[in-house]
Amino acid sequence: MEHHDPRLRLCVVTDDLRDGSVGLVARALAAERGGATMLLLRLKHVDAGTLVEVGRALVASLTIPVVVSERLDVALACGASGVHLTSSSLPIAAVRPQAGASFLIGGSVSSATDLPSAVHADYVTIGPVFGADDAGLGVEGFRRLALACGRPVVAIGGVTSGSAREICDAGASGVAVIREVFGATDPESAARALRGALPPE
Repeated sequence: MEHHDPRLRLCVVTDDLRDGSVGLVARALAAERGGATMLLLRLKHVDAGTLVEVGRALVASLTIPVVVSERLDVALACGASGVHLTSSSLPIAAVRPQAGASFLIGGSVSSATDLPSAVHADYVTIGPVFGADDAGLGVEGFRRLALACGRPVVAIGGVTSGSAREICDAGASGVAVIREVFGATDPESAARALRGALPPE
């Protein structure tokens, strides 16, 4: 995998099912039209059956890869392109034999202690870059972890169109956002603004 994987350029993360599965798919399609390159399906407090149903609808509707947060079983059941694992999920090394070589496996890094598990991932998210009350890693903290990681990295946590270029200059292959796109009244325009703020590929 190349250091700058084009799929990682603009990852949009789902927020909730306030407008049902149909509404979520519509917002995802709008984000794709605006330039999103990957979708991470993450819905808290939703049962596995609903997750599979929503995942299948997204996979059927989108041309960009759909990756499921934490649930390998759901990812495989809905035909997703990959799974994104956190420190509380299955170990990445244990997932690869079950998933196959073409299956995208992401990991999460929030501090140096997470780095050993990240070596088996195809890509990692690093964050939160910007948090409330200066609780985030900041650009320099992000840069240090990105360098130490040795994998393609995606910046997550408080990233906006105003900070996207700076964070890519610090070593990010792309950015991941939740409310910046899925919480926007016009997800297509929001995604387009973010994509336009990223440096040329």
